[in-house]
Amino acid sequence: MSPLGAGALAGSSLGIDPDLVADELGFASRFENSLDAVSDRDFVAETLFDIALLAIHLSRIGEEIVVFSSEEFGLFTWTTPGRRAAPCFPRRRTPTSLSLPWQGRPAVGHLAGFLATLKGLPLSYNRDLQEDKEPLFDALDQVVLTLVGLDGVLGTATFDLDRMQTAASGPGLAAVDLAEWLVATGVPFRDAHGLVGSLVRESVERGVPLGELVEAHPGFGEAALELLDPAVALQRRTTPGGTGPDAVAVQLERFRHRLASDAARLAERKA
Repeated sequence: MSPLGAGALAGSSLGIDPDLVADELGFASRFENSLDAVSDRDFVAETLFDIALLAIHLSRIGEEIVVFSSEEFGLFTWTTPGRRAAPCFPRRRTPTSLSLPWQGRPAVGHLAGFLATLKGLPLSYNRDLQEDKEPLFDALDQVVLTLVGLDGVLGTATFDLDRMQTAASGPGLAAVDLAEWLVATGVPFRDAHGLVGSLVRESVERGVPLGELVEAHPGFGEAALELLDPAVALQRRTTPGGTGPDAVAVQLERFRHRLASDAARLAERKA
């Protein structure tokens, strides 16, 4: 929406045509009210919110990468430059490209600060509104750099599939499947939850494999042992939007279609 023609606050006594200007410059329309046109910064606040929310999501992805690429997990590595030794710990390799920018604090701070600037301002133009430039431009720069860093990390990531499979093969991970198996046989979920929970607790306390306890329990037996196989448990995840192979394949196809659609839309706008 074009603000041109609103003047400082009250429009103009000159014979200008705000509709013509808006049309010539490609705006959807002109302003509806001159006081609102010069004092409104909702578009800045909304953009800052979107950037802050994106920064929070990127920060969470960064935390996942830091955790699961650590020595304790070692599920994947990447070759993008951006690691450095910590000053006091020479053996430590800090992923600098995922650290400070991915904390999300700059974008959140810019949003909070700008909202505080807007709070209490009367209608019409106020010089405080000049403070909209720095937080907006800096937040945009930061999130673009973060996205570039994420692209570099994931684009060069190498996943250790054997280690990932081992990490996902713990029998305790099948506790939910065991409970749902009981529910399918007519056991109320609260009872199934309590039974499986007691078996898991006994397995941990006595150091006995969960499979042995399941096989020996009259409520399960050998028929439920196959649920401890991660491949079987994964195949049983048939809920749309879930983590089963078929559901994930549908999600991937939808994401590919969305990315292609977004790319075409951006190319059209650039043209």
